[in-house]
Amino acid sequence: MTATASAAEGRRLGLGTKLTYAVGAAATNLKVRALSTFLVIFYNQVVGLSPKTVGAILMIALVVDAVLDPIVGQISDNFRSRWGRRHPFMLASALPYAVAFFALWNPPSGWDEGALAVYLAVCVIAVRVFDTFFELPHQALAPELARGYDERTNLLSMRHFFMVAGGLGMTVLAYQVFLRERPDGTGGVLARDGYLAYSATGALIILATILISTLGTLRCVPHLHQAPVRRITIGAMLREMGATLNNRAFIVSTVAALLIAVAVGARNGLEIYFGLYFWQLTQGQLATLATTSVIGGFLGVFLAPVVGRTMGKKWGVIAVFGSAVLVHVTPVSLRLLGLAPANGTPELLALLYGEEIINATLAAATGVLLFAILADVVEDAEVKTGRRSEGLLMSAQNLFRKAISGLGVFIATGVLTFIDFPEKAERTQVAPETLRSLGLAYIPTLLVLYGTAILCLLAYNIGRHRHEENLRKLDAMRAAEALPADAPDSPAATPDAPLPVKP
Repeated sequence: MTATASAAEGRRLGLGTKLTYAVGAAATNLKVRALSTFLVIFYNQVVGLSPKTVGAILMIALVVDAVLDPIVGQISDNFRSRWGRRHPFMLASALPYAVAFFALWNPPSGWDEGALAVYLAVCVIAVRVFDTFFELPHQALAPELARGYDERTNLLSMRHFFMVAGGLGMTVLAYQVFLRERPDGTGGVLARDGYLAYSATGALIILATILISTLGTLRCVPHLHQAPVRRITIGAMLREMGATLNNRAFIVSTVAALLIAVAVGARNGLEIYFGLYFWQLTQGQLATLATTSVIGGFLGVFLAPVVGRTMGKKWGVIAVFGSAVLVHVTPVSLRLLGLAPANGTPELLALLYGEEIINATLAAATGVLLFAILADVVEDAEVKTGRRSEGLLMSAQNLFRKAISGLGVFIATGVLTFIDFPEKAERTQVAPETLRSLGLAYIPTLLVLYGTAILCLLAYNIGRHRHEENLRKLDAMRAAEALPADAPDSPAATPDAPLPVKP
């Protein structure tokens, strides 16, 4: 990196700032993993709602998100307060977010299906709305805190570390502690009583991590961009949103990440069905599988910066993502071909554990690099529009995560409905034909979504050189704006020079 590029990157972040910022990611990913892994099986097999009803409610919540997220992003981009643009929203979300998460897993007993469906809809929408008010501004802080091409990837890797800890870590605790299966066969994910402690612990973690991240980064507010003082009409705001989002790199990275998120949501929603019924694993083995996933997630956090530096973010994400897809579909493909070891054998466990740790490593690196390439769009859009729009751009990333537990889980419930998977089924009593249909529907669904995402990523057009050039252009624009109007180098003193773009 040249000296000029290094200067353009600005001040370096301290470790304390990175940690307090990154810890906030635990809250949202805890929620994402909870909804994508346990929500369908809880409301379907435990509470008694049909998969079609659960999937429809999640789709309604996703539509609400699709409308709300860009609005909140645009508002936070233009919000002025002594706490800056982002922190007031983050702080206000903490308590209601935690309460809504707890309520989601504790529906009243004795209600009919219609009342339970309404309760689920209210709780899911509440959880996702309050998540928007925290996670979207929190994501928008990343491009402001870290400007450099590699430093940004490093910060997002640390953020992903806490995502793994919050999401997969809480999943391990669910299997091992809160929803563990007792020696006499009682308990487990199909028993209602364990969800009380699970949801209470999750709610406390959400509350604590949001407060730590919000209050811990308050000292950075004086160094962050401030919203311009202006009045703007709704029509002008909509035109600004359109101009900001009309960016090739943003569009292709958005579509790719959305397709990946949908596929991941479908995978997570069906993961427990594959574990319990397709592979006939015990809950202890499911817990070990989740633990290996956590290990792989942490390894991927360290892999992502290395790949980003050596291959660049675009080709790095394509390489690790394509490898992750091939690794993930291998065990189910082998079973469909009649080549996988039999259920209950050590050879099968070795295959599943090996696939999980390799896939989790590659998937974690993919997640970090995907977020990093989207974050690099912030400066590219600012060069073209003259406005900082992290919140609006990150609203797309926020919607990706919700697609995991919305559209992705909807696809999962659609697969279960299509193959007529039985309700309240015992682990060994599902027909082999039904299980084969599950595998045959699963593989093509994932390959179509993942393959289209890779094709989109090929059109991404921001590399290291373009990002550093964007930083230099922005620094030059701000320096020009700071000059007095009669200065020799001021644009106002040179009639033929174009005026700098102002917010």
